[in-house]
Amino acid sequence: MAKKAKGNRVQVILECTEHKESGMPGTSRYITTKNRKNITGRLELKKYNPILKRVTVHKEIK
Repeated sequence: MAKKAKGNRVQVILECTEHKESGMPGTSRYITTKNRKNITGRLELKKYNPILKRVTVHKEIK
């Protein structure tokens, strides 16, 4: 069973934006945590996409 989040830290899923537009099969997703108190909006980071073999922008989903 998953642990309940304590405090302001929550787990978020980041998904590649360029991969969806390219039409290639598969997805590039990362799981990370963020502090809800400091970052109120959606998280957006540059991460490596192994399918496209380059660094792309990953945005928070859900």
